[in-house]
Amino acid sequence: MIALDKNTFEEEVKNQEGLVLVDFWSEGCEPCKALLPDIERMSNEYGESLKFCKLDTTKARRLAIKEKVLGLPTIAVYKDGTKIDELTKDDATVSNIEEMIKKYI
Repeated sequence: MIALDKNTFEEEVKNQEGLVLVDFWSEGCEPCKALLPDIERMSNEYGESLKFCKLDTTKARRLAIKEKVLGLPTIAVYKDGTKIDELTKDDATVSNIEEMIKKYI
């Protein structure tokens, strides 16, 4: 899983062809930290079909706002640099995330 920051987001997500999943999280978000082991497992499982990245929003607040991340956790799927789907807060469950991934691969 690639750890993004405000300097690498553009290159790793916006300028990529194909599918990229971005886990928007923060250190103070307990549900985010609880999801991380499952996201990493999915990264191992589906990593050949889509790229997995994570962005700590506390270090990139402006970027999170620009990407319309209004709550955490937010799991977003980008295709060819454009956000095509996302799950936020209570909807960001392991089963919903896996379902969203399978919809696009």
